Amino acid sequence: MEGTILVATAGQGVLSSADDGKTWYRTGLGQDIEFDAVVRCLAVDPNDPRVIYAGADAGLVRSDDAGVTWHRVDSPMNGMQVWSLAVDPDDPARILAGTGAPSRAAVFRTTDNGKNWDRLPPQIPEFCAGVSRPRILTMTWENTDCAWFGIEEGGLWRTRDQGDTWQRIDGTPASLPGGVTSSDVHCVVILDGPPKTIVVAVVNALFTSQDDGVTWTRQDTRASYGIYYTRLVAAIPGTSDLLLGIGDATPGTMTRIFYSTDLARTWTEATLDRPANSTVWGFGVHAADPALIFAGTKYGHLYRSADAGRNWTREWREFPEITDVAWTPAVAAGPRAH
Repeated sequence: MEGTILVATAGQGVLSSADDGKTWYRTGLGQDIEFDAVVRCLAVDPNDPRVIYAGADAGLVRSDDAGVTWHRVDSPMNGMQVWSLAVDPDDPARILAGTGAPSRAAVFRTTDNGKNWDRLPPQIPEFCAGVSRPRILTMTWENTDCAWFGIEEGGLWRTRDQGDTWQRIDGTPASLPGGVTSSDVHCVVILDGPPKTIVVAVVNALFTSQDDGVTWTRQDTRASYGIYYTRLVAAIPGTSDLLLGIGDATPGTMTRIFYSTDLARTWTEATLDRPANSTVWGFGVHAADPALIFAGTKYGHLYRSADAGRNWTREWREFPEITDVAWTPAVAAGPRAH
């Protein structure tokens, strides 16, 4: 593989490998992200694979050399914990960022590649019942005007005007079927289809909609797979295929990975060569090679698939707590610290 694997951690910053996982390096000294930083998310610029964004405890940081050096993007998020990022694939100058615990959960937007930022509605409560302080775990652009984000705990939100206003669309009572009934939203993915399919992972279920969110179909993960903690779902670029990661708890003691080739209607379990030690927490996939995917578990196991998520092998290196995984076809070069 030619490229760079990046693993975000809660306590050791971003670790990376540019030689197909043979050797690993951590963030060097004298950078705007500490080598022992808490990093919650990674995003690769869709137009320039050398550009990587990371949501960290220092705010938003950016690398222009595939993760060798990092500098802070000056913004209202300085000193806040950034939990999620969404770079518009049609216009990478437009980025959404979501903050959360221990910071106040909020949504921010730039339309000029980070030079200027707006804090967007809604006003998210400072505290919630499930996790004390909410955190925005997921964000995605659907098209030029429409985007989504989800909060643990705080619901599912959508904008149709590029983020100026947002509508909360979860909370339909269980007695009124057809809606997203959980406020604990972990992941949102949009598949082009046809038909266009919106997939939402909540703590114990998957919800799918093929009528633009008017009605939803619920799949109970415990009833279907005997394991409940539905952590994340990811699209495989250039296809309508999906990956699904489910664990037994958070952080959990095991995980199962599934794939779907029919717009999330049915799922097939993937094969792991060795059992995982905790719930899968991040998938890393890139359009440059959709068959090559990395998966990281909460307690530091990294897996690789060379066949679009059907089979997984565990890498030799173990990590601190993994929060996200990415890979880019750009090769990191230059002095780095082991």
